[in-house]
Amino acid sequence: MTLAEAAAEADAHAEAGDERALATLRSKWDEELESAARSNDFRERALAYRAIGQFRWRQKTELLRRGLEDESPASRGSALVSIELLSRESPGVANAVRPMLHTLASADGNNAVRRLAIMTLKNASPQPDTIRLLRGLADDDEQDRELRDAARKVAELLRKKSGAAR
Repeated sequence: MTLAEAAAEADAHAEAGDERALATLRSKWDEELESAARSNDFRERALAYRAIGQFRWRQKTELLRRGLEDESPASRGSALVSIELLSRESPGVANAVRPMLHTLASADGNNAVRRLAIMTLKNASPQPDTIRLLRGLADDDEQDRELRDAARKVAELLRKKSGAAR
């Protein structure tokens, strides 16, 4: 079994709520995942960052933080996908890397990575600085249309969340 296959199996166990099987897979694949995250090959790093989310491995968030700084857009994107997945239930993971998400959303050289960062921010706690950043991106005609649309939608969602929290 490959790491990708193990991650898919872990995702299925997580979806089914089978914590025991998930824990068994985590212990079996821990070292291989760590090794892949440190690989010289961006494809292996991207796979490892994606697998962290599929394994629902909150203890590996420091690896994801490194993934956000990776030179490879594929690796940064995979780290973002995992952070988005891990922050769906609770905003803690996204909140912990909010400044990095802001930087990626506003200044990354890859538009797909920027959109992923914006979509990840939807799971963070609604903070005024995040909403302002997203509104600024949404109103900037120099930005890609898809990016502007994503920023507008997430800004509105966060604005509604902030009103509901009061």
